[in-house]
Amino acid sequence: MCVIETSPVIETRRLTLRAPRPQDASRIARLANDIEIARMTLRMPHPFTQGHAEDFVLQVASQNPARANTFVIEHEDHGPVGVIGMFEDRDPMPETGYWIGREYWGRGYATEALEGALVWASRKWKRRALVAGHFADNPASGRVLEKAGFLYTGETRRGFSSARGGLTDTRRMVWLA
Repeated sequence: MCVIETSPVIETRRLTLRAPRPQDASRIARLANDIEIARMTLRMPHPFTQGHAEDFVLQVASQNPARANTFVIEHEDHGPVGVIGMFEDRDPMPETGYWIGREYWGRGYATEALEGALVWASRKWKRRALVAGHFADNPASGRVLEKAGFLYTGETRRGFSSARGGLTDTRRMVWLA
């Protein structure tokens, strides 16, 4: 019998990945209300309000953990610094995505969180592969994915970015456990 963790916690050297809590909403709203973050995602609107953050926390709480897991990325000294998620979508394998608050860019938090999430996904969530994508004009995200072991598939997809209000090219990558 497979037991599904309903609220997993992932520990890395500097970070804890955990379910978002209602008290995280104001911090999430403050960090996510940055056009430079929102424009590098498909779904995140800009401006990103307190109401969006509260809706996000509620939506995550209602996820089916067999199909999706979303975590606040919490730093031991700074508190929440971003979000990472893994979810089943239109691809045959789950997809992962993440964002880090701008004031925390360049510190390796995205890579560390992604590596921790991948270990959890393979050991506890029992996934053997994940896909990801990054916008063609966001090579920094591509480097994070490469450091975590993702490889380019050669596929580029056009997708609608809510914050950009238009289509953008997404370079697709895959990770194999």
